[in-house]
Amino acid sequence: MDNRIYKGERNIDGAEVTVDGEPLDPRLDLHTFTSRGFEWGYEGDGPKQLALAILADYFEDDAQAKAECRAFMSRVVAYFSNEWKMTSADIDLALANVHAAN
Repeated sequence: MDNRIYKGERNIDGAEVTVDGEPLDPRLDLHTFTSRGFEWGYEGDGPKQLALAILADYFEDDAQAKAECRAFMSRVVAYFSNEWKMTSADIDLALANVHAAN
């Protein structure tokens, strides 16, 4: 698996999330928690959509992304600050911690 870089920031246009500098696909085709865009820093539909999108891109496996998005949202995405960055290696570690907590 390549080492992707996921970044999020809030600006005048709202919340923007990229993967390797390109907009992250929200994967509304996979599941629509919200069509109002990504959010983070709390537990809710916007952060769930972000967790799903990150994991779908990271795993390249829709079923696995769906299975893990709720725990990833509540243990990782809910704690993101206004600006954040995660590499694939950071996601590996975060998922290991999520699994260890279960």
